[in-house]
Amino acid sequence: MYQTFLFLHAANRYLVLISLVYAIVMAGNGIRSGRVFSPLNNTVRHLTATIGHIQLMLGLYLYIISPIVKYSVVDSSSHKIISEAAFFRYLHVFLMTVAIVIMTIGSAKAKRMETDKQKFMTILVWFSIALLVILIAIPWPFSPLAKRPYFRSF
Repeated sequence: MYQTFLFLHAANRYLVLISLVYAIVMAGNGIRSGRVFSPLNNTVRHLTATIGHIQLMLGLYLYIISPIVKYSVVDSSSHKIISEAAFFRYLHVFLMTVAIVIMTIGSAKAKRMETDKQKFMTILVWFSIALLVILIAIPWPFSPLAKRPYFRSF
């Protein structure tokens, strides 16, 4: 069960990243061209937030059942800034939760804005901040905090 959810969580991160980048580019193009905020733009806004919420739910379930979080062994020979167990136990879960909260606030604010430009600008700002936080908190293969592969298999 753990491996299945870990795979789903790892695969879904690309949906989160792609949808966020698409929504940010869409918002930037909307501001630049002065386009009308169409139902398609609203669907992109909503789907991006929904994909983020699904990722958060998968991540929180993994947090509950994860052996890395439950049974961490202190590695005193490591010269890392923070241990891998501490990264997943504290930093990753906190930053990702903050990113999804930021994305949710941005989505809700954009839905309630009066003008099309305000809607696009709200999406651009809030989703960009969320993307930045997510990129910081992902355990990339090159990260000094925790290394995970780009693609995880079963």
